[in-house]
Amino acid sequence: MSPTDLAITQHGYVRHIKLNRPDRMNALGRTLIRELHNALEDCRFDRETRVILLSGAGQRAFCAGADLKERAEMAQDEVDAFVSELRTTFHLLFNHPKITVAALNGAALGGGLELALSCDLRYAHNDVRLGLTETRLAIIPGAGGTQLLPRVIGPAKAKEMIFRAQPINAAEAQTLGLVNDVFPAEELITRCLEIGTQISQNGPIALMQAKKAVNQGLQCSLDQGLHIEQLCYAGVIPTEDRLEGLAAFKEKRKPAYQGR
Repeated sequence: MSPTDLAITQHGYVRHIKLNRPDRMNALGRTLIRELHNALEDCRFDRETRVILLSGAGQRAFCAGADLKERAEMAQDEVDAFVSELRTTFHLLFNHPKITVAALNGAALGGGLELALSCDLRYAHNDVRLGLTETRLAIIPGAGGTQLLPRVIGPAKAKEMIFRAQPINAAEAQTLGLVNDVFPAEELITRCLEIGTQISQNGPIALMQAKKAVNQGLQCSLDQGLHIEQLCYAGVIPTEDRLEGLAAFKEKRKPAYQGR
């Protein structure tokens, strides 16, 4: 079945998944989360997709977090099931074998920022607001925010953002390293597609192994991380792509990687 809360397009090796609930500021409802999970699974073994770009429909928000109106109508067991599915989907995104890019075309608050934090790279336009605002509602970030934000910007600043529950602007987010770069609103998606296309021209297996080495290495000691890097490096040695890269360099031409 075609998704109802997502709009999906393909641009070369870049798959653009757009949260498509602009009337609800792309809030995370049950249908959207289910469709996002399915869309991410569809990309997992697709050789024609090497980069996933996430954005939101409209100009107001990338994602305003959980759909609180929908949640207010849920029974407690439904809330528990929804939060579990939310965490599972974000974890799938964080560990996805493809490179993931978030284009923050508007506000990213609460679960919306957690969704962006689950991506490898984040780019924003110059008039967005980003924040983990859950403590205002007497709850805490529950889809990875308390773990991912400190790993991105450091524990002291992460605690400040979570404790104060005050959104920050794009310039401050870039200074903190929360976003990789900031672009004018009208250029954001085009620039992100350009970045995604540039990434997709590199060896897809190498990209996958590099991502795995970084993500897993951050969770352990330096010695363990170096061992993980060694194992990931060994994973690219027997590939056809490595031989193609060497041949292309020798022949002074652009490589044609196949992901093999």
